[in-house]
Amino acid sequence: MCSTAAIASPVFASSNVSSYRQNDLSLDVKSALAIDSNSGQILYAQNANKILPIASMTKLITVYLTLQAIKNKQISWNTKVTPTDNIVKVANNSEYSNVPLKKGHSYTIRQLYQATLIESANGAAMCLAKAVAGSQEAFVKQMRTQVKKWGITDAKLYTVCGLPNGNVGSDAYPGVSKDAENLMSARDMAIVGQRLIDDFPAVLNTTKIAKMNFKDGNQTTQMSNFNWMLKGLSQYDANLSVDGLKTGTTDKAGACFIGTAVHQGGRIITVVMGARHQDGTDPSRFIQTKRLMRWIYKNYNAINLNAGSTLGKAQSVRVADGKQLDTNVGLKSKTTIWDPVDGKNVTASLTKKTADAPINKGQVISQYQFKSGSDKLVSLEQPNGMRVDAQALSANSKANVFVRFWRWITGVR
Repeated sequence: MCSTAAIASPVFASSNVSSYRQNDLSLDVKSALAIDSNSGQILYAQNANKILPIASMTKLITVYLTLQAIKNKQISWNTKVTPTDNIVKVANNSEYSNVPLKKGHSYTIRQLYQATLIESANGAAMCLAKAVAGSQEAFVKQMRTQVKKWGITDAKLYTVCGLPNGNVGSDAYPGVSKDAENLMSARDMAIVGQRLIDDFPAVLNTTKIAKMNFKDGNQTTQMSNFNWMLKGLSQYDANLSVDGLKTGTTDKAGACFIGTAVHQGGRIITVVMGARHQDGTDPSRFIQTKRLMRWIYKNYNAINLNAGSTLGKAQSVRVADGKQLDTNVGLKSKTTIWDPVDGKNVTASLTKKTADAPINKGQVISQYQFKSGSDKLVSLEQPNGMRVDAQALSANSKANVFVRFWRWITGVR
């Protein structure tokens, strides 16, 4: 256990991140992935690098940029937005998941944000884009820039709401086929979810809402969350504690769902893409997500480590020019490691075993890397070996020249 950095990992080769432990669970989807929300540790992957349509899961990027704009004081929750004629037309198309918007009416960012996340309202998402960037095209360019900052280089983004390009009328992205759809992999979507939750954790206060009224003058529209795994909806399971995030559906995409849940003090993110979608009552994506979550809950235990925790024998680094020859280290931040239920003993080691003085308390001077035997624990951003920052637990100033000279001549290094 934790006294020896007892974290376990299944056998891993960096070339098979896309199919990590895929042989242990076969899901009826085109691709799937499960990670730890904090560290990005990969728990399961099935064709996770395959590029597929993401449909309305797109809206998580739109929401991220909206929250970023609020944080940067470009807009506020009370900023009012008047939809364009084209947005009104999209918002009143009954073929789409929508909250109807009216010509000449204004809506607050808070209203549009809630409608985007709860009812997956396309018109509302387009209004958010208008408020943040001025136009749909400009916002799509911001989306592309943002995902590249996250290391996502294979995304194809054309609309802010996830509808096919031709379905957003005169706001279609120029120079692109009307059939073009937003494309990303399950890995990409997991990164989007991870960044959203990490940077704006309060988003979960909205994604967990099952039903809410959208008020527009004298008219009220009841919104019902398309995430049927929430409490009060048809696919709810009290043992899974799902509180987000977003569904997506088009003919090409099939049924998609990026979910998140807290378990044993840790938070996981799951992605399923290309599940069956026979009609609007088909629960297949949630059935597959339940299978994935239940498998994780059965096959992993969460080890929750606080900032400052020391890990087994990897407790110090050598500081040859310091007043003290060794400096104790511990975790820089709170970290959850998922330990497979397989009886294996595992270890943590430091990537750097030496450091130079002076060292300040709290300074990152090495990183932990976790192994099971010779196999490395892996994450989304570090497929060749997940690393977690190790901080100095105390300061260590530089020894004076006489001490260093004495150590040199006596061979103490």
